[in-house]
Amino acid sequence: MKKLLSLSALAVVIGILSSCNTGNKNETKLQNPVASESKEKQIAPEETKANTIADLQEAFKGETTASAKYAAYSEKAEQEGYHNIALLFKAASMAENVHANNHKSVLLEYGEAILNITPEFTVKTTNENLQDAIEGESYEVTTMYPDFLQDAANSKTQLAQISFNYAFEVEKKHLVMYKNALAALDNNTVNELSKVYYICPTCGNTYDQTPPERCGISMTSSEKFIKINSL
Repeated sequence: MKKLLSLSALAVVIGILSSCNTGNKNETKLQNPVASESKEKQIAPEETKANTIADLQEAFKGETTASAKYAAYSEKAEQEGYHNIALLFKAASMAENVHANNHKSVLLEYGEAILNITPEFTVKTTNENLQDAIEGESYEVTTMYPDFLQDAANSKTQLAQISFNYAFEVEKKHLVMYKNALAALDNNTVNELSKVYYICPTCGNTYDQTPPERCGISMTSSEKFIKINSL
């Protein structure tokens, strides 16, 4: 996998990221100055930073586990004859690894120790694995990352905000892809699913078709994207 952009480079694009999220309900929550000011007055700066560190550790554990789990789900899908779903799981696994490494890099930048993670999960049928993936992604986009982004905004930790936002935006796309894959499985149209995926090495953005010249989340050149069309 190509090396991620440096943290300093990530910080340059935070202004771009903010403009990319216009119209998002979660963004409305984050940019509400009254709500943010009210919460900041109630929580000491040390506590808000500690919350963000804890969030980063939890996100690192979750993304590390998701990467390993989706890799195993990919193998199961291939065994069951669902090659296109196997490719989706492989692409998602790689994207989750990008997220895990981003969270890890921010933790190291903040001088924090990195947890030794042993992923725990159970591989079932592809149908059940897709349902599990949908449940996990739904939690991340409706609860986990919105909460983590709010904590990072309160503690004014920009690198954490960037890392969380990258993952948040990509997980929304994964959720749609998994729902489409489950529908295709139910309707016996798996062969109509994409046979190629492109992964942005900076933010994990996942495209199931030829990507634009630059990543729609991190603005990384598509020339650097990782192409996945085989297992």
